[in-house]
Amino acid sequence: MNDQYSTIAEAARSLATAIPADMIHSLVEIIDNCDPFDWPTVRSRAGGLPNAHSRIAATEFLECWKEEAATLPPEAVSLALITAAHTEKTYKESQSVELVWTGPDVGAVPVRRTKQAVLQVLDSAKHSITLVSYAVYNIPHVRQALVSAAEKGVQIRMIVDTPDRSASEKEYNNLIAVGGDVASCASLYFWPHEKRGKTDGGTIGKLHVKCVAADSEWLFLSSANLTEHAFTINMELGLLIHGGQLPKQIEQHFDRLIAKKMLVKV
Repeated sequence: MNDQYSTIAEAARSLATAIPADMIHSLVEIIDNCDPFDWPTVRSRAGGLPNAHSRIAATEFLECWKEEAATLPPEAVSLALITAAHTEKTYKESQSVELVWTGPDVGAVPVRRTKQAVLQVLDSAKHSITLVSYAVYNIPHVRQALVSAAEKGVQIRMIVDTPDRSASEKEYNNLIAVGGDVASCASLYFWPHEKRGKTDGGTIGKLHVKCVAADSEWLFLSSANLTEHAFTINMELGLLIHGGQLPKQIEQHFDRLIAKKMLVKV
């Protein structure tokens, strides 16, 4: 029996890290309102969860219960799920902050490198990525990380200053730099000129934000654009934040900008 409890506890922990807490609670309701040994019905109702990733993960959890811990009552399984979801929520709300740097290494404080931080956020994403940059140029490693995330079912949105800064600056055509493979698996947004503030002389504002957020859990803020120079030879400073409320707040802020049509889909 102890082995079965350990098996379900580990499976619940894995599930809580893979799908949102509300999906965990939906699965608990399914378990609590079904005959736990009527596996076809339980599986069918779990198949009603609202996204493919959650459905697959929940089905795998139910299969683990059926195959490896079938004598455990539904009350024990539900408690394991609720405990795992609460533990994961507490973990996500705790916050760590690291300095991120590109430039001369003087050995004063331990710092992460800019490219490492960006790729860590992208590679850690399970559900969503919000990526914002003024300029995008020559970023093969970032492109591959985005494509790999999309192949795992991660929803990606990229926000740039403009799709094409100007006809005379072909190397800074953000859509070309992003690449067709990324453009085909991400939602791309830009800030229309008519939505921007202007000086008295007619100079318009720029989208100068550089950040990457993932899963309401990770947030990288930096002076660095998504360019090879920013990753290698420039002097750039940023923060890598894990947990706490800031990642979610940033995502919600861009949600609102899109809903208000301050940012428009390409």
